[in-house]
Amino acid sequence: MTPAELAILSLIAEQPRHGYDLEQIIEARGMREWTEISFSSIYYLLKKLEDGGLVESHLQQTEGKGPARKIYRITSTGKQALIEGALAVLSAPQSGSSPFLLGLSNYPIIPREQLLEALSSYALRLDERGHHLVQRAEGQRPLPSFVQAMFDYSQSMLQAERRWIRRFMEEIEAGNV
Repeated sequence: MTPAELAILSLIAEQPRHGYDLEQIIEARGMREWTEISFSSIYYLLKKLEDGGLVESHLQQTEGKGPARKIYRITSTGKQALIEGALAVLSAPQSGSSPFLLGLSNYPIIPREQLLEALSSYALRLDERGHHLVQRAEGQRPLPSFVQAMFDYSQSMLQAERRWIRRFMEEIEAGNV
């Protein structure tokens, strides 16, 4: 199961949802910062999950003149797949590519001042991202404990990365690297 499928399935496991509802939750929780789910891929993923028997759908009439909405709910097979998928990603660190590491691999050829300027800019963007995460979490209080844990984890990772960047910059400035 892909991370995007796992993310969609987990939101449907919380409660039955329609596609636009999923989009709103993904946006509100800032999930695009750690998953690759575009608005246009939501319906593709829902169809894939439904074809795989992980979710089922039914049409629900809306109030007013709007068209009926297709509501998705998780199946027992989907719940088992979700548990297995979640345990798999919680049990072992996942490898992934990082454009930052690609840039870092080239630091020996980058002029010192330009390298420090780029790292300073990166640190500033980390600070902005951390501020944005705090605002997003504050705007949704009270949060379910698992959503709060996700925000806390993201903040902790940003703080660790900020500390590393600042130490690395100090080593460059001191001429140790």
